[in-house]
Amino acid sequence: MANEWFCFHFRYKAASTPMIQLAMILHSRGFSITVIHTRFNAPKPSSHPLFTFLQIPDGLSEAETRTHDVTLLLTRLNRSCESPFRDCLTKLLQSETEEGKQTISCLIHDAQWIFTQSLAQSLNLPRMVLNTYKVSFFHGHFILPHLRRQRLLPLQGPISNSEQDDPVEEFPPLRKKDLSQILDEETELLDSYSDKILETTKTSSGLIFVSSCEELDQDSLSQARQDFKVPIYAIGPSHNYFPGSSSSLFTPDDTCIQWLDKQEDKSVIYVSFGSLANMSRSELIEIAWGLSNSDQPFLLVVRVGSVKDTEWIETIPEELMERIKEKGKIVKWAPQQEVLKHRAVGGFLTHNGWNSTVESVCEGVPMICLPFVWDQLLNARFVSDVWMVGIHLEGRIERNVIDRAVRRLLLEPEGEVIRERMKLLMEKVRRSVKQNGSAYRSLEHLVDRLSSF
Repeated sequence: MANEWFCFHFRYKAASTPMIQLAMILHSRGFSITVIHTRFNAPKPSSHPLFTFLQIPDGLSEAETRTHDVTLLLTRLNRSCESPFRDCLTKLLQSETEEGKQTISCLIHDAQWIFTQSLAQSLNLPRMVLNTYKVSFFHGHFILPHLRRQRLLPLQGPISNSEQDDPVEEFPPLRKKDLSQILDEETELLDSYSDKILETTKTSSGLIFVSSCEELDQDSLSQARQDFKVPIYAIGPSHNYFPGSSSSLFTPDDTCIQWLDKQEDKSVIYVSFGSLANMSRSELIEIAWGLSNSDQPFLLVVRVGSVKDTEWIETIPEELMERIKEKGKIVKWAPQQEVLKHRAVGGFLTHNGWNSTVESVCEGVPMICLPFVWDQLLNARFVSDVWMVGIHLEGRIERNVIDRAVRRLLLEPEGEVIRERMKLLMEKVRRSVKQNGSAYRSLEHLVDRLSSF
């Protein structure tokens, strides 16, 4: 059987970790793996010696890669990477033909790469799309351009107080008050880009959701199967197949584990906002004061460069730093899966990126939700309103709100109820990746499909 797979790696950690985890899963099932990647945020070949890694130029300057306009960056990357990727893949196929062998079976690429459709078709190469977001976000994201074209969006005037908490019927479980945050981020460029992702997905040989399962996305998966009309494989949470398999782009500070070892069970609030989210200096100070005022132990991750106009944490006043030393620890990066598994961690103050949300569920750690952008907002709504395993912070970031949420989760009866719900959800999701579980069965179907090419 032909068994070599090409994975087109995406540059963000949120996408690269699930891609590498999928590659590990497929390799364990007998497939050879070649990972094609760009220069920025490249994976570490030494961490995966059984894979072949090929780097292509992305043609972007350092300044272009630092833009906060993600849609513009994605558009530029697709434009600049198309030719180098075509050259790389064509050369490999020609080399195999000259050597009299044909082992390349399929291209698996992140959904963000929209130029792959015509390329794979011209090379007669099967192609599958990998999605790392929640199913409901990936599917629902395509509804918004349609609503704008129908002039149902943007909203005509402000939402009345009585309607703030009304559901958005086209996009549950969002509420009408969430729409202003979503609409502020939308542009014609993003609508066009979303349409191309949709077309690229519908013309593929299959859609892989590497961090979702029926237990987390049943209704959305059913709707997606009807709308996309391609085979869909929800095989996640992928990290449960290979615990500790995160391909971190940052070096974790392992001293935080030693610090956790000294804390009491379920007493620590872990705080991290992922590999992309940025905050202002005032927001960092409010968060730090809130954590300190809660009088609970906390582990705070502040990524270098994540605080605007500041290198790291030098903006935190000396008085506050002295208080932090009494109860808290601040690091530049943490081994998140290991932290969430730790007996001392009782809660997770998170931005609700999908990877972080799923990892928290898998370890049974209830959440305090502080989303920054709208896919995170959707995840937060599921955590707080659907699964009811967390507390959603809305409005401005203020120290008294942070303080109160930490106390509610760790010290009050409300937190006990949330923990019990989270335990039940954790058990359901963990069962999904075991033999005969929904994710396990989906993975078996995926392997059978790949073997047929």
